[in-house]
Amino acid sequence: MDHSPGLRERKKRRTRAALATAALRLFAERGYEETTIADIAAAAEVSPRTFFSYFPSKEDVVFAEVDDRLEEVAEKLAHREPSESAWQTIRRGVIEVMEALVSEHGEYGAVQVRLILERPALRARALERLTDTQEEIRARLRALCPDLDEIDAVAASGIAIGGLQAVIVHCRRHGYDEVSMRAALDRALAVVEHGLGSVEALTAPAPLSRRS
Repeated sequence: MDHSPGLRERKKRRTRAALATAALRLFAERGYEETTIADIAAAAEVSPRTFFSYFPSKEDVVFAEVDDRLEEVAEKLAHREPSESAWQTIRRGVIEVMEALVSEHGEYGAVQVRLILERPALRARALERLTDTQEEIRARLRALCPDLDEIDAVAASGIAIGGLQAVIVHCRRHGYDEVSMRAALDRALAVVEHGLGSVEALTAPAPLSRRS
């Protein structure tokens, strides 16, 4: 079955991406406070009303790529391959999403991180999203591996998402290029995987009943 998005959905994604990129560019050029929603809409060649069809506020446009990737994480973790351990499923889903994430916005990635670190309201939004992601991973781990202890699931999700988030912030803050960021994420995943190797339930293959 073909799950590729239709023309309308692709157009919506392009408009959303155009708004996010225009916003970060204007924030870099003019400053966050000085940039209005009307400015962002004009730069993306849409109306302010269209902006609000995609983002409730100016704060939300800063997190456009993050929200998109979190949705992808949920989709990718819904499917476990035969003989794949729970950790391998998590690793596969997270690394694909993170690779997409590091390629977003190019030179404006550092602007995004700077805004989040400098503005308390944006930092609070970022923490909220990080917490939601950790909860999503925890729930998926328990679904993939019912025998996994609840505390192990909580710790594993915190280690995985917290570690990768810290690496992305570091790389964007210091202007890593895309290749260097991917290498850094791979190293971070290796550290996370090594640390979670002691959780037996995470390294066991999928139960026979779960194989297709």
